[in-house]
Amino acid sequence: MAKLNPYRPFTPNPEMVARCPDVTGNSINGVGETEPRRPELVFWAPNPDDIAFGDVQKWFYMCQPDSPDMAVERAKRQVVLDSVLPDLNPVALQQSASEWTSSLNLFVDGGDCEMVGATKINPEWFFKGQETEFETVIMVGVHHNYDELKHAPEFRAGVEVVRQYGRAAAAAKKISAWLIGQGWDSEAVTGPMAGKLVMVPPALECGFGELGKHGSLINPEFGSSFRLSAVLTNAPFADTPKREFGIDEFCSKCRICEDACPPIAIEPNKQMVRGVERWYVDFDKCIPYFAENSGCAICIVECPWSRPGVGINLAQKLAKRSARDQ
Repeated sequence: MAKLNPYRPFTPNPEMVARCPDVTGNSINGVGETEPRRPELVFWAPNPDDIAFGDVQKWFYMCQPDSPDMAVERAKRQVVLDSVLPDLNPVALQQSASEWTSSLNLFVDGGDCEMVGATKINPEWFFKGQETEFETVIMVGVHHNYDELKHAPEFRAGVEVVRQYGRAAAAAKKISAWLIGQGWDSEAVTGPMAGKLVMVPPALECGFGELGKHGSLINPEFGSSFRLSAVLTNAPFADTPKREFGIDEFCSKCRICEDACPPIAIEPNKQMVRGVERWYVDFDKCIPYFAENSGCAICIVECPWSRPGVGINLAQKLAKRSARDQ
């Protein structure tokens, strides 16, 4: 029996509802469409006036209280975003693809991030109207401090999210600067504002985990408690292998995030989205609560994979079960 949800029932603020456009976010995202197409920007636009849900995005900013801690983290992140990259080294380092990929571990060992991987770029990962001449994307993952994030949906958790977005941006800029110093041009792509590409698909391809029912990646070591950034380049990295841990099947039987979601936005079954059957969170149900609560993050915190030390044990149990079934 599911535990009582203290955040239900949820009624969206009428002022926010008045800001919603006539078009639904689910239709922008391509729910029910059987043909593949590029994603379209639905939220986190650098300029909110460019998107249909721009007034809702502005409402998100209005709902956030004044916070010295948040101001500090945003200022630190802005310093990173404004940092100037070095000039391109005219002599390009030549080494094997496996050596390039192995060298990324230096950024994990140095504490800049917790996960790295590389994979060839699929043009369908780029938002409509965005292009790139780069051929490889490096994915970067940074782990949340669970003791801070667990306070979601309190504003304290929102501060932690911004803090880790800052770390992710710093790691991407550092990797980009390193590549430029080795004679290979690159471009850092950071959040939370939407950049050129959707980051979850390439993260899936380079082994960061599997897509969970709550619409976020799940990794055995870090659960869903991490943030992403990316670096685009033509340096000849070897692809990091895609990995599966049995998480998809686990999610099909688990309802913890469904029951924890205040606006009941997490769907129990997969849906067709732009030609791919996958887990999907109802945007139009999710975004009112998200906008009023500094990003929410309840589903990430409540996911059993996100609790420290739990995910690894779950993965081992699923692996043993799979081996017995073969």
